[in-house]
Amino acid sequence: MAKVDISKLPIIPVKLCSHLKNAKPGALGPKLLRPIEGKGILHHCAADAYEAMDAAANAEGIDLSPTSPADTYRTLAVQEYGFYQRYTTEVVKGEKPRVYKGIPYYLKKGNAMMAVPGTSKHNLGIAVDIRDSTNPKRLQWLAANAVSFGFSWEALPSEPWHLRYVAGDDTPERVKAWLAAKTA
Repeated sequence: MAKVDISKLPIIPVKLCSHLKNAKPGALGPKLLRPIEGKGILHHCAADAYEAMDAAANAEGIDLSPTSPADTYRTLAVQEYGFYQRYTTEVVKGEKPRVYKGIPYYLKKGNAMMAVPGTSKHNLGIAVDIRDSTNPKRLQWLAANAVSFGFSWEALPSEPWHLRYVAGDDTPERVKAWLAAKTA
């Protein structure tokens, strides 16, 4: 099995679904969200794409699931909680600050980065963090298939688990086929 070079994972700009054009990140109404198999909730366009991708992966013996419910849609309060746990207002030498509510915050040593509340694609319900995505077989499958389901990676190759739904209203053919088979 060939090793996946995470620096070469596709990064495609996000096209938002029309339902999200004026949505307030982290404050989506229940009509825009739905539960996904396993755990968590996503915007309905991303949920369809994720479940289609999960079904295809399962058919090839690959298990996809979010790392936790908080690694799908996040309310603003959940994003703030995680942000405040990982960042401090105390200057950390060598760290570039992230500004939230006009205050510079520095990543605490040993913590993974987190988006400023309101800027994360999790706050729009279009991002999902895949459990154990650094597993070579799972990552190889995702690298070969995620884009065909409308997913792409962020500009941070250090997070191969973080996928975003980027297709907007242009439902990918593999998702359309899964939806048609599901209703047949």
